Amino acid sequence: MKFAIKAVAASVILASAGGAFAQKGETVKIAWLDPLSGLMAAVGTNQLKSFQFIAEEFNKKNPAGVKFEIIGIDNKLSPQETTSALRSAMDQGARYVVQGNGSGPALAIMDALEKHNARNPGKEVLFLNYAAVDPDLTNSKCSYWHFRLDADTSMKMEALTTYMKDLPEVKKVYLINQNYSHGHQVSKFAKEMMQRKRPDVQFVGDDLHPLAQVRDFSPYIAKIKASGADSVITGNWGSDLALLIKAANDAGLNNVNFYTYYGSVTGSPTAMGAAAAGRVYMVAYAHMNLPGPLNQIVVDYKKKFNDDMYTGAVYHAFTMLSEGFVKAKSTDPVKVAAAFEGMKFKSFNGEVEMRKTDHQLQQGLFISKWEKAGGKYPIDSENTGYTFVPLKYYEPYVASTPTSCQMKRP
Repeated sequence: MKFAIKAVAASVILASAGGAFAQKGETVKIAWLDPLSGLMAAVGTNQLKSFQFIAEEFNKKNPAGVKFEIIGIDNKLSPQETTSALRSAMDQGARYVVQGNGSGPALAIMDALEKHNARNPGKEVLFLNYAAVDPDLTNSKCSYWHFRLDADTSMKMEALTTYMKDLPEVKKVYLINQNYSHGHQVSKFAKEMMQRKRPDVQFVGDDLHPLAQVRDFSPYIAKIKASGADSVITGNWGSDLALLIKAANDAGLNNVNFYTYYGSVTGSPTAMGAAAAGRVYMVAYAHMNLPGPLNQIVVDYKKKFNDDMYTGAVYHAFTMLSEGFVKAKSTDPVKVAAAFEGMKFKSFNGEVEMRKTDHQLQQGLFISKWEKAGGKYPIDSENTGYTFVPLKYYEPYVASTPTSCQMKRP
């Protein structure tokens, strides 16, 4: 942490010396648009607190000398509500917007900003996507005003299947996912990539269920049990993963391993508890016990809220904004968007790069496993005494996937 603070301090001095402080003392309003009601409210509430908490940390010291202000608006996980939330945010003077839960709302923001920014020169708004992972958002639907800080569904599946192909016990895989773009993509890429790497693996089930509506997953668990699967791959998140794992534990489904994207997200660690130890894996750009500047934030966040700070992309967002303001010598989204393209910066998971062709962050990914916390990995999830212990780190090039984006630049 001391090293990180010294590095930030050094960059502040350098920026001052270079006269890059046109933006010093400015307040930058960031609108956060995600669910604060419904079944995914617990996830949204945690992530809003994460943005507010990390904003406070960066307000103490950032290379651009700006102050960040977070405006939180409930989008009810609905694309329509997201569009009106975005209008409200712009009315309150926000020129930056962040969102992450659900690719439908992300696409609604992208569509609205394409129109708004074309019609309102000088009032452009920039979108930092911290968790909506449908690959189409940086492929066929890519937008100059959208930058994704999470690894997309295909990147995570590339890393996950690279790991799984070397496990001889993986023979029969069951897919269960949420019935929207991300869930469809998890299913598609799991089958394509596993076929390429381990053609002997059988897919013995492929279920899609409504997003954030199922309260009892026992019928799905019964199907998994009957299929003879040894492994489940799921991109489920929030209540949909917590309730799935709970149903598996309740049914005594202890001879099947779960390979997840979002095992550390609110509710899932508690649902897993000791019963799921050694049986749940996760592919992600982070884990709870990362060293460096993020570690102190995770520790301090837990002290303050008795909750977990698991959305590391929030840290990416503030690092990138601070560096972007210095590079652009401005907080104007048009100048900052240009500064973001191709930007490389050191983050908690190694050096990352904002790929210019499609605005998809290229970053390293971890495969981790649900185990007892302790030793080198003392920080547990949701006070369970368990944590995701890293097993393997993949450099950015391993999980990088090609893009079909034809970027239209203003």
